[in-house]
Amino acid sequence: MFVVATAGHVDHGKSTLVRALTGEEPDRWDEERRRGLTIDLGYASTTLDDGRTVAFVDVPGHRRFVPNMLAGVGPVPAVMFVVAADDGWMPQSAEHLDALAALRVRHGVLVITRSDLLEPELALAEAREALAGTPLADIPAVCVSAVTGEGMDRLRAELAELGSLLPRPAPDADVRLWVDRSFTIGGAGTVVTGTLPAGTIRVGDALELGPSGPRVTVRGLQSLGDTRDEVTAVARVAVNLRGIAADDVPRGSTLVAPGRWRAVDTVDVRVDGRADELPEQVMVHLGSAAVAARVRPLDERHARLTISAPLPMRIGDRLILREPGADRIPSGAVVLDPAPPELRRRGAAPPRAAAPPAAPPRRSPPRPA
Repeated sequence: MFVVATAGHVDHGKSTLVRALTGEEPDRWDEERRRGLTIDLGYASTTLDDGRTVAFVDVPGHRRFVPNMLAGVGPVPAVMFVVAADDGWMPQSAEHLDALAALRVRHGVLVITRSDLLEPELALAEAREALAGTPLADIPAVCVSAVTGEGMDRLRAELAELGSLLPRPAPDADVRLWVDRSFTIGGAGTVVTGTLPAGTIRVGDALELGPSGPRVTVRGLQSLGDTRDEVTAVARVAVNLRGIAADDVPRGSTLVAPGRWRAVDTVDVRVDGRADELPEQVMVHLGSAAVAARVRPLDERHARLTISAPLPMRIGDRLILREPGADRIPSGAVVLDPAPPELRRRGAAPPRAAAPPAAPPRRSPPRPA
């Protein structure tokens, strides 16, 4: 299996395209179907001609639901970027691209939809110009119509090729599952879902709710509706938990391997733009989580983030930094030190930036014997 998120402006046909590819309805809520507008994350899957299964995380395109969109793309390694031929490149197209660029997503397919309504060349040229200079600049493009079926066979072939290009995660990596849904099923109890980016979860495993949180037990597992004894990344997974209520595992929570992750509330990062131009307050998006943070620039490229709610982070994690109360994403950032020393005196920031931060080995979680 591999997992692909959709991206693109509102009403450009993302859900219609997923529906045409999978035969499944990604919109889960009655209001979404009534309004023809994706509000929350949707999920669907299909088996391609080469036997691979592709699972889609369908994200909302409307600007009011940007946080939901970011929760969907955060843990996903590839994107199906959708632009309508009869509308072209639009504001939320640019906002979604900013988020994907901040995450350094470089695998995907550009899809020009509604090619039956208008010749797609202009929209394709606009999209190519917008993608230039980003990690998605060279992704393949397909022009389709979900109504007539034109181009759909080629899109399926490109998706199969995409699946073959994605890097394979380590099956023995430390589990960090970002929760994007939690609910209760009668007779089963609490179920959470998410995209597992690395590692393996097995029935009977003990996991922590966030670093140093309460222990929970994996009572059962499903992936795309099939009951499993274990699920290996990358995969969409539903985890039936024993020992916790669904309300205690909201979106943005994590299930992690016990003792393998630390709760981080202060982190040094290298930003993609200028650190000294960032707002004093930002929203940090990592996985499906969104938490407020205070920014202290260290120099033009480095900053210290003081986070309002601890998150499990490691060196190399990519963060989206979003302006609070707005859709603007001023920068992405990469974690350099998840356990930085205190800046005890005025003027300590420039020397700290001059020596690129690195997490001290003594502060790293102990490796298993």
